[in-house]
Amino acid sequence: MTQHTDLPSDLLPTTVREFFAAHVVRDADTASSFLAKDAVVVDQDETFRGRAKVHAFLRDAGAEFEYTTEQIGAHRVDDAHWVVTVRLEGTFPGGTAELDYRFALRDGLIAELVIANHPA
Repeated sequence: MTQHTDLPSDLLPTTVREFFAAHVVRDADTASSFLAKDAVVVDQDETFRGRAKVHAFLRDAGAEFEYTTEQIGAHRVDDAHWVVTVRLEGTFPGGTAELDYRFALRDGLIAELVIANHPA
């Protein structure tokens, strides 16, 4: 059964919470440590496969911009799927964006992460 509930960060799975904390401060090494070896990340229709390619994406994505990240929502879809919604504000085109980070977990690691615009 699907459950949609707003959750504070401390109720997210440790893997999601710690990945996201590292990602927000642009610590690609720590963020990558929460990925399965065969992890897949999709960001705005671009796909990165495997820990090495995902690490490079995490290290380089948005590096040309200054921005802040604020968690504005989170919910559990099921035991293996979680969504964290964030608001970015910064020097990138448009200046603000709301994104959903859709996590799929396997064996305590992130197997898949899809980053997409949050529906209006």
